[in-house]
Amino acid sequence: MGAAKGKRQRGGAVSLTMTGVMAAVLCAVSPWALMVGPIPFSLCTLAIYLAVYVLDWKKAAMSTAVYVLLGAVGVPVFSGFGAGLGKVMGPTGGYIVGYVLLALLAGLFIQWYPNGRGWQLVGMVLGTAALYAVGTAWYCFQCGQGLGPALALCVLPFLPGDAVKMAAALAVGPGLRRQLIRAGLITI
Repeated sequence: MGAAKGKRQRGGAVSLTMTGVMAAVLCAVSPWALMVGPIPFSLCTLAIYLAVYVLDWKKAAMSTAVYVLLGAVGVPVFSGFGAGLGKVMGPTGGYIVGYVLLALLAGLFIQWYPNGRGWQLVGMVLGTAALYAVGTAWYCFQCGQGLGPALALCVLPFLPGDAVKMAAALAVGPGLRRQLIRAGLITI
């Protein structure tokens, strides 16, 4: 009984640590961004695509939510080292909140199809589409902009970069996941 409890406690501590590490990775890569119109180009989505391989879908969404909450309370983790509730509620805030949906959807597909890279790609595409839908709707609402111009400013310029990030995550993520499982740092 004691050994099983100890193993569960160790597993819980490792899981919590890995969730915190992925939140820290998001916080570290997101401020470094290039502005492309009103929306920044950052490596945040790549970090989320990788987080869903390192963590299960719940923990990936949790680590992403921690990132959003840290930024909302004033830690400068958003693009350009921005922070605060005003940033989350501002014109690009829907994209920040949409990151959680990206982690949820992509993570579910990776959990459901651990060996199906095609399905994993579908999950990343659906998660990114949800991110874009929430972010663009919020941007349109905040800026009084029509859907066509908002898509031209906030989505179309990012599609090629997101495709490259998805390809990179698909190339690296499954191997990373296998190595972390072998090391006992994550469980399925």
